[in-house]
Amino acid sequence: MILSPLMRWVQRTSLVTQIVIGLLVGVALAIVWPAATPSVAFLGNVFIAALKAIAPVLVFVLVMAAISNHRPGEATAIRPVLLLYVAGTVAAALVGVVASTWFPSTLVLQAPATSGTPPGAVSEVLLNVVNNIVANPVRSLMEANYIGILAWAVALGVALRHANATTRAALQDASHAVTQVILWVIRCAPLGILGLVAATFAEAGAQALWGYAHLLAVLLGCMVFVALVVNPLIVFAVLRRNPYPLVLLCLRESGITAFFTRSSAANIPINLALCQRLGLEEETYSVAIPLGATINMAGAAITISVLSLAAAHTLGITVDLPSALLLCIVASVCACGASGVAGGSLLLIPLACSLFGIDNDVAMQVVGVGFIIGVLQDSTETALNSSTDVLFTATACMAQDKG
Repeated sequence: MILSPLMRWVQRTSLVTQIVIGLLVGVALAIVWPAATPSVAFLGNVFIAALKAIAPVLVFVLVMAAISNHRPGEATAIRPVLLLYVAGTVAAALVGVVASTWFPSTLVLQAPATSGTPPGAVSEVLLNVVNNIVANPVRSLMEANYIGILAWAVALGVALRHANATTRAALQDASHAVTQVILWVIRCAPLGILGLVAATFAEAGAQALWGYAHLLAVLLGCMVFVALVVNPLIVFAVLRRNPYPLVLLCLRESGITAFFTRSSAANIPINLALCQRLGLEEETYSVAIPLGATINMAGAAITISVLSLAAAHTLGITVDLPSALLLCIVASVCACGASGVAGGSLLLIPLACSLFGIDNDVAMQVVGVGFIIGVLQDSTETALNSSTDVLFTATACMAQDKG
């Protein structure tokens, strides 16, 4: 009997409101009863694990079903979406370079421990992308290699366009079934975020971030500027109408959950559900959203450019205009090669640092700084990346309908 009023309240209250409540409860729990956070953190770990487990299957099935059921001659907005992704990423890199020039940051480099091996050249990033495309499809699903998943889903979808109607209908039913599973997982987001927030505040708190307040201010300021100024300008240029209702909707519905999951890949299901509620074309968003989680990385472009220039300023290296413009391009390319998991952009910083002759040992210390401030930096970066996926997909679809 007690559960019945609770279930009615859950059904009446919006998911965003429930997430905010979970956020506040998580913060309060970390402050009042920090000893309980390891137990509560279990909820966050289970929520993220469930999203990461189902997201690769969802992307594979949705993309394959959408392409196999596409009727020849039917228009989609994939090309405009890709153009918006590229424009947004390059613009974000430019914002990061300009902000770092106006408000230079310096670092205290102490060589903290890091993990992973950074690529040594842009060609390595591109080679890794090619290798991911031709990777074994089963291994791609197991390892959440979204570039490989997309490649195989597109290839099989094109091949299945010539299958009989029953096979294509079965694929469509499978995509609906996986989507329903995702919706069930998403309903657990408030509990998951409660656990994530409690664990984050209990482990890091605010003291660990104070030493890098200026760097964080530049990073977060750039991301907020891109989210609230640059992206709306891009949307306005395409739609010629007030962009802020759509921008704020995407930030609220997609950005909040992405902030706490810290994974563009894990947020794919939430973005797909938002696109469905917006009434967008499924054939467009089922491909554009997972593709955006892989290559649309405005936040990563900002992180790479700001931290690279912070290293240059720390070492007293003068950055001229041509080098700054080249950094914008390299940061944009590197951002596209960043993985859709937490901290995926940080290991690409040494590649950008090499433009200024900064050796790998120093660059890896900068990566370590990135991991220290990652509690806020990576969360905000992911919120910008993921919400922009929906924003640009919706913009392209609305422009197509308007035309």
